[in-house]
Amino acid sequence: MSSTEPEDDAVPQPTDDLLAAWTALLISARGGTAHPDPTPYGADLLQRWSEPQRHYHSTTHLRTVLDQVALLAPEDPRREGSPFDRDTVLLAAWFHDAVYRPDRSENEDRSARLAERALPEAGVDASRTAEVARLVRLTTSHAPSPDDAAGAVLCDADLSVLAGPPEAYARYAAQIRQEYSFVPEAVFRTARSEVLAQLLALPRVFSTPYGAEHWEEAARHNVQTELDLLAA
Repeated sequence: MSSTEPEDDAVPQPTDDLLAAWTALLISARGGTAHPDPTPYGADLLQRWSEPQRHYHSTTHLRTVLDQVALLAPEDPRREGSPFDRDTVLLAAWFHDAVYRPDRSENEDRSARLAERALPEAGVDASRTAEVARLVRLTTSHAPSPDDAAGAVLCDADLSVLAGPPEAYARYAAQIRQEYSFVPEAVFRTARSEVLAQLLALPRVFSTPYGAEHWEEAARHNVQTELDLLAA
């Protein structure tokens, strides 16, 4: 999915292709081993991503993040020369919002702990599991260190919605409000404004060269526009 393609509303969509992608990814991450069966683990993740409280953080968002990881870290036959392992970042994308309850904190840590439980059982080695969990926890701050290429890709993919066309950004903002419908309007406006102001205070919203070149300006414009509307 390109940076200019809007996200669809969070409506039920077929997930057979996602399950097939998960199966291929897990087998690749295990070095080609087909056992244990990847299907139950993928089905559990997709059930989580399809929970009714999700209006933005749905399978649509999962698809977008997976697509943007592929854009930012295209498959390279010279994998040995890559600064990070692409399969690991894709696994982290699958888990980064696997636990999502708007009324609770520490969703990222809960998602990381799910990865730490599920991946070893699914046949993934300890070092890759630890890196997946680290990347998932990094999405709490979206502030990877300058030498963290894997973290930059995952965080930029997760934040790419900020750089969409105005109508897509407005839909995203509305979906976030739906997820927090239990929060009174004045409280939501204050809390949301604080989050957006923190984003604008960052030296750069996006950490990859592609994100900085193609997404930064649009994202700052969209975020500032939402801030202005919240203050109106």
